[in-house]
Amino acid sequence: MMSTMVYPREEKLEKLSQEEIISNTKLVIQGLEALKNEHNSILHSLLETIKCLKKDEEANLVHEKSNLLRKSVEMIELGLGEAQVMMALSNHLNAVESEKQKLRAQVRRLCQENQWLRDELANTQQKLQKSEQSVAQLEEEKKHLEFMNELKKYDEDVSPTQEEKDREAPKDTLDDLFPNDEEDHGQGMQHQHNSAAVAAAQQGGYEIPARLRTLHNLVIQYASQGRYEVAVPLCKQALEDLEKTSGHDHPDVATMLNILALVYRDQNKYKEAAHLLNDALSIREKTLGKDHPAVAATLNNLAVLYGKRGKYKEAEPLCKRALEIREKVLGKDHPDVAKQLNNLALLCQNQGKYEEVEYYYCRALEIYECRLGPDDPNVAKTKNNLASCFLKQGKYKEAEILYKEILTRAHEKEFGSVDAENKPIWMHAEEREEMSKGKHRDNTPYGEYGGWYKACKVNSPTVNTTLRNLGALYRRQGKLEAADTLEECAVRSRKQSNTGIDPIHQTRVVEILKDGEGERRRSRDSLTSVKYESGSETGEEA
Repeated sequence: MMSTMVYPREEKLEKLSQEEIISNTKLVIQGLEALKNEHNSILHSLLETIKCLKKDEEANLVHEKSNLLRKSVEMIELGLGEAQVMMALSNHLNAVESEKQKLRAQVRRLCQENQWLRDELANTQQKLQKSEQSVAQLEEEKKHLEFMNELKKYDEDVSPTQEEKDREAPKDTLDDLFPNDEEDHGQGMQHQHNSAAVAAAQQGGYEIPARLRTLHNLVIQYASQGRYEVAVPLCKQALEDLEKTSGHDHPDVATMLNILALVYRDQNKYKEAAHLLNDALSIREKTLGKDHPAVAATLNNLAVLYGKRGKYKEAEPLCKRALEIREKVLGKDHPDVAKQLNNLALLCQNQGKYEEVEYYYCRALEIYECRLGPDDPNVAKTKNNLASCFLKQGKYKEAEILYKEILTRAHEKEFGSVDAENKPIWMHAEEREEMSKGKHRDNTPYGEYGGWYKACKVNSPTVNTTLRNLGALYRRQGKLEAADTLEECAVRSRKQSNTGIDPIHQTRVVEILKDGEGERRRSRDSLTSVKYESGSETGEEA
């Protein structure tokens, strides 16, 4: 309807032309009426004349004229009929035009109402958005107030008993790092050495308050959900409150700086995180002493941060100093020392210092096996890391031995000792390889091999990664059937979708195996992203 609208000037011109047509039509009708009357009077006079005339010739002439006049009158009457039709048509057109004008006015009114409704809708949407923002802000403020009330309760409560501290120890460690999900199943085994770390902190004269541990757990929850817009203001508010009550140079302030730094690090804001960690390190050295475990935790945090930025040379001395402090305070065979050795080995590995890497890994492996037992997950992880180091150096045989040890130990833990009827997966893979070389390729389904296919069901990300790594190594050696067996076993794992296998680590292992001797340096230089041990340290799981 909008496309048929006429501009005001055109509408005016059209209206004038229609009025002229109507007036002209009326004039024509009046002229025709006058002409008709004139012809009728002439015809009447002729008829009178015919009656009076007696001569035939004159009568014929009069008859001819009267006939002509009759025809003229008929033509005039026809013209009058057409004029009347035109008048009726003109009246109809006027009615249509008036209806058209009404419709145009209605369209204009509807357009105006539509625009008004659009404006009202936009204003309503803006108000709704502001209301939603206000509601979200009020909810966050409510949560913050509830949390502050919890902190006040902690401040008012009596100091916890030693038994309560022991129960909290596996969950609340000395440092300020987000815990790793892969270590949740190993917290029971870590209870003893975590309690020792807490005791060491207490001997140093400082214990992290319960309210800060609660805040730490809350920040972990928000950070794991990606809600940094909540975690960061929460940390800043707590830091501001601590500085007002205790002053800047206080251990609690340093602890809060560590927590905020790790949130920034998780957001890849490395510059801000480094500034906060250096500040926390200065406070802890000043208030707790340079050989305090909390100082070692901050040093390790800073080393991990430099490692993530590729500054391995700057990170190495920090990690070594943290190792010295832990060895001095906790003893050289403590599991936390092993985790620090693991971090140091990763830093050295990215610098190509493979002799030091092997030494650190072997020492960490010895500590784990002696203190935590051969079935501890850290033993398999450390062996896997050491095997990766061997692969970088082209020591495929040594790497293969470690991978087989991991798989054999996992099999024995789940299904009992190895014998002729109970073999680990890698033995079956090599048997299938031998059979394929003897041109007796075996396509027997897994179920007919006995119980070895159950190795697929071992719920361990390290075992699953080892299956893939050993499969890649077999493929490098040309043992395609054995490689296919291990890779298919890894794919069949029930827990593959949620075991947390590190695809980046797996891709690197395959690239190392494919590169060969001439490409080792390029492969080493490309490994710019490192993951570090956590547990009771700051850092991430290797």
